Amino acid sequence: MFEIDDFIPSQYSHSIDQGSFSWSAPSNIALVKYWGKKENQIPANPSVSFTLNNCKTITTLAFAKKQNDGNFSFDLLFEGKPKEDFKPKIQKFLERVYNYLPFLKEYHFTINTENTFPHSSGIASSASGMAALAMNFMSLEKELNPAMTDDYFFSKASFLARLGSGSACRSVKGQVVVWGNQTNIKGSSDLYGVEYPYQIHSVFKDFQDTILLVDKGEKLVSSTVGHDLMHNHPFAENRFAQAHTNLDQLITIFESGNLEEFIKIVESEALTLHAMMMTSLPYFILMKPNTLQIINAIWKFRNETKTPVCFTLDAGANVHVLYPNEYKEKVLQFIKTELVGFCQNGQYLCDEIGNGALLL
Repeated sequence: MFEIDDFIPSQYSHSIDQGSFSWSAPSNIALVKYWGKKENQIPANPSVSFTLNNCKTITTLAFAKKQNDGNFSFDLLFEGKPKEDFKPKIQKFLERVYNYLPFLKEYHFTINTENTFPHSSGIASSASGMAALAMNFMSLEKELNPAMTDDYFFSKASFLARLGSGSACRSVKGQVVVWGNQTNIKGSSDLYGVEYPYQIHSVFKDFQDTILLVDKGEKLVSSTVGHDLMHNHPFAENRFAQAHTNLDQLITIFESGNLEEFIKIVESEALTLHAMMMTSLPYFILMKPNTLQIINAIWKFRNETKTPVCFTLDAGANVHVLYPNEYKEKVLQFIKTELVGFCQNGQYLCDEIGNGALLL
């Protein structure tokens, strides 16, 4: 396990004047939700997620040595075109990570980024985007310090991604990723995500996630505001304890492949997340009427056909439909005939469990 000080480099053994790297990093979907954070992007409770495969951000980082004038220097392109409204977020990220990447003011960077999913789809791109950017910066640091181990490389990448967007630390490496200190999960840390270290039943290894796009608009409430509302939340402590208990139970479930118990925890977590939003002050409802129609249809279908399909939600209206690969044909048929009408413009995305970031 690494501590914060381990990520502050002393000096570099090599130098490099210019170059470029490209990484892709995926989105992820939390099974046990992270909602509420302490200072410096530290989670109030642990979370665990499935890494996705198809919904990802591809980022190229080109860099060239400049005079160190004490400022960050970068251009930001989204799908090849300048994107000024993304720049403040990147600027803030660079300020947060500068202590850990002291070379940042010595280069001019051109960051060119694109998503494999439509930008306005209502799918959060901050996790995949920040993870992809962190991977590129770590590739540059590895050039400056070639002796760096893989373990350090990925742990620090996850640590840096977290400082850009909390859930981004779960988009770096592994199919199932744990973030947050959980006593009975070896190596787990509040500082970065770790690959789930125990046995996982084969039924979870090719799990499917079909994302139903119920509402493709901008989020009404930013995640940062939502997390902050947990500070004085009347149910906060019970919620944090519940997350620990649910993560604990998933250890046995992941090993045994018990889908019935898996479904209970995953759906309960999704509804708890939204219950926290509905009971905070100010309170808000991010589900839409069609979100509820879909949930009820999934329950009815599961009950009638005994198909082990369930839903989870992020902090929004879209529904992630989760199910084992062997039921893919049956579930997709159900989605096409019964659920597609509840999606905006009939749109949905087919995804599945993936392995994390890739150097391109």
